[in-house]
Amino acid sequence: MKQILARRVVAEALGTAFLLAAVVGSGIMAERLAGGNIALALLANTMATGAALLALILTFGPVSGAHFNPIVSLSSVLEKAINWKEFALYSSAQITGAIAGVMLANTMFSLPVISLSRHSRGGVEQLLSEFVASFGLVMVIAGCVRQRWNAVAIAVAAYISAACWFTSSTSFANPAVTIARSLSDTFTGIAPNNVFGFVVAQFLGGVAATVLFQWLIPKIKHE
Repeated sequence: MKQILARRVVAEALGTAFLLAAVVGSGIMAERLAGGNIALALLANTMATGAALLALILTFGPVSGAHFNPIVSLSSVLEKAINWKEFALYSSAQITGAIAGVMLANTMFSLPVISLSRHSRGGVEQLLSEFVASFGLVMVIAGCVRQRWNAVAIAVAAYISAACWFTSSTSFANPAVTIARSLSDTFTGIAPNNVFGFVVAQFLGGVAATVLFQWLIPKIKHE
């Protein structure tokens, strides 16, 4: 049992690390190649992020559930799919992996391993965007798990890709991602003083979606 849990925790750390390497690395590459065209840079960053997310969920889903996100893990606790000890281990692994992924991305592009971001993402509209993005992410996962569990990977990748464009915050929707992205002063960064507000909004959105779907579709279908 301990060995199985260890494998799940390592899968969460490794998957989250590669996710952040993809997010930050593609952001750096996109910014360098887009010639100042922010829309083009965001499009390239979105495509790379969505593709990586799909691949990583398909890869690690059978091992750990491929949460890569503390709000997804918290939702799983509320759904009684994992316990609080597992949540603590998952979240620690996700945050550690996310930071490692950002450090790796920075290094691959000959940047300082850690550089605090100066990209301000403050304002009520940004916090609302993170609530909406996180609510929607958990909503998509909860709905698919209950009705079409084998479509979760595609649905999550598609949703995050879309949310990068329909939210003013470009949809972080993940506390581990938010913390780690404050350590890269690049296209996808977030100033450290904006991190707390984002994380609170993300947890509130995730919990709200979980509670709503426990009422909306109360029975989980096991296939």
